[in-house]
Amino acid sequence: MKLTGVEKQEKSMVALSVTVDKDEFEKACEKAYHQNVKKMNVPGFRKGKAPRKMIETLYGPEIFHEDAMNICYPEAYESAVAEAGIEPVGYPHLSEYNIEDGVFTFKALVPVYPEISLKAYKELEAEKAPVSVSDEEVDTEVDHLAERNARIVTVDRPVQNGDTLQFDFDGYVDGKPFEGGKAENYSLKIGSGMFIPGFEDQLVGKKAGEECDVEVTFPEDYHAKELAGKPAVFKCKLHEVKESQKPALDDEFAKDVSEFDTLAELKADIKAKILASKQQQADNAFEESLLTKVVEGLEGDIPEDMFERQLDRIVEDFGYKMQMQGIALDAYLKMNNMEPAAFRNLFRDQAERQVKVRLALEAVARLENIEVSAEEVDAEYTRLAEQYKMEPARIRELIAEKDLKSDLSSQKALELIKNSAKAVEPKQEAPAEEEAKPEKKAAKKSTKKAEAAEEGQEEKPAKKTTKKSSKAE
Repeated sequence: MKLTGVEKQEKSMVALSVTVDKDEFEKACEKAYHQNVKKMNVPGFRKGKAPRKMIETLYGPEIFHEDAMNICYPEAYESAVAEAGIEPVGYPHLSEYNIEDGVFTFKALVPVYPEISLKAYKELEAEKAPVSVSDEEVDTEVDHLAERNARIVTVDRPVQNGDTLQFDFDGYVDGKPFEGGKAENYSLKIGSGMFIPGFEDQLVGKKAGEECDVEVTFPEDYHAKELAGKPAVFKCKLHEVKESQKPALDDEFAKDVSEFDTLAELKADIKAKILASKQQQADNAFEESLLTKVVEGLEGDIPEDMFERQLDRIVEDFGYKMQMQGIALDAYLKMNNMEPAAFRNLFRDQAERQVKVRLALEAVARLENIEVSAEEVDAEYTRLAEQYKMEPARIRELIAEKDLKSDLSSQKALELIKNSAKAVEPKQEAPAEEEAKPEKKAAKKSTKKAEAAEEGQEEKPAKKTTKKSSKAE
């Protein structure tokens, strides 16, 4: 192999001109012959026994050239990259490949790591709101905890909103039953909006043992087109009315639902957790604001291949998560009526930001001469092994040390940016001052009019939303 040319191009692309000499290409042709001869039928010879010269005479001397190119290309490309001293960040684009007098030449357009510069990354300012937790927030969380531990008991009274009703129903459209319109001992929480609009409201006030007709109209956009917009009658028979009874909020409740002995201790723990969560959210928002400022000052020609490869990773990761839930990515796309290309484009902005953030952090690490010690690498492998409950040796097989060191140096770069940054409180919007009414003046004979118009805004009524049912009850 001989590297005959290295040409830098736009968007961090490098064109490598490569020549594979006659002897190397001949060896590749011989290998291609041995790979294919067993599959070839040549008159006068047993299958797999025909000489190479005979095959080339029958089918042409170039019969093995394509396979030979595929055989010798990978090694020739890798050698050219090493000789050129470049760092590819994507797959090469091949062009101008040619075979003449037994010599194979090709050109590889290679996306390489871009030259990156930053305008600023130290002593940045970003907003960070102070966090606090109110008693109301704690009480709300305690109430949710009580709801999750509530008892469902049968009651002898009319149905109320929030009750769970056990009942039978049988639906008819145009006097005929329809598929999916019948059920027995169905359990429905009144007010949940699970059924089509108006259905649940008509059950309020009824009692167990009663029978009634519920008259509704299916929404125009109902998923079953044969029912959309049509009136229906559901014959219902009520069996049982149940209500949710929350436990008393006292020390006994705290003992039942937690490791604490008193309600005060439980509330203190809840408050601490809410505060920690809010603090983490504020820290994350502060970090994202800083990274946005750093990325805005990033300069360099980033090859499109870097964005495309990151898109590949995001889509693959999404597909893996779907697979963990028992859903293939293709099936997920069909269920959501999405084309693969349109689905992929949903993540394009995310991929581009991730690439730019990574490049910026790597640039900071270089500028600050950030290094990662062997001890830090070992500690990270150990941490990952504990996190994923795997052997450290297996983690080392899955994650290359080079990639791990890059991740750790980027983390250090991010900490440097945050530690040097200044957090400022968000600016409070000044309340709108009420405009003073101008004094009325006597009209003058001049053509000027007195400015006495007072602006006002009419309040609009809130729109009423209707929850759409996913069932054909």
